[in-house]
Amino acid sequence: MSRKYSLAGFALLLAAVALAAGCAGPSPSSPEKIQRALRLNTSTGVDEYVLGPTDVVQVSVWRNEDLSISVPVRPDGMISVPLVGDVRAAGRTPANLAEVIERSLAQYIREPQVSIVVTSMGSHEYSDRVRVTGAVQQPSSVPHRAGMTVLDVVLGAGGATPFAALNKSMLYRKMNGEVVAIPIRLEDILNNGDVETNYAIRPGDILSVPERSF
Repeated sequence: MSRKYSLAGFALLLAAVALAAGCAGPSPSSPEKIQRALRLNTSTGVDEYVLGPTDVVQVSVWRNEDLSISVPVRPDGMISVPLVGDVRAAGRTPANLAEVIERSLAQYIREPQVSIVVTSMGSHEYSDRVRVTGAVQQPSSVPHRAGMTVLDVVLGAGGATPFAALNKSMLYRKMNGEVVAIPIRLEDILNNGDVETNYAIRPGDILSVPERSF
């Protein structure tokens, strides 16, 4: 499944968190939506990376160094490749882009073999980050890493404050154009050794830890 997150989707996610913070208490999504959201891929494998503007790619054509080039993805989503001309890169994986260039080069050279290496991932600088807000020592925004869990995010933020309502924490995840609110029982994770809700983190997730009501 693609990991591409649009800026509009990220804004939607932030707005949902802000709305929840302003209410008496955020409500979790339906069990069905939560289960679907938890089944989404959380890996960061390069084979799933989707190119976008400001990314830089190295296009290598085997045995044709004069056709190989390092080029940025332009704001219009295109790159320029020798012989081929403009090719749409945005919205494609590196493997798919290589296939498109190979088909175009086949008009000029015999059995072209193209490889694409992403040397700068600028388009995902913000959308692929993970954020933790609320009653933690250091609210933060950090790059997503494969294998990252809820506990990793909380510990990376210095842990919760003494005023945190740990078992009322919520993980917000964008899915199919909407934001899914997933309950997180941080008290159980941190103090009771119950890791049932220590879910794997997906790029773009926001973990919100509310304060207790006094």
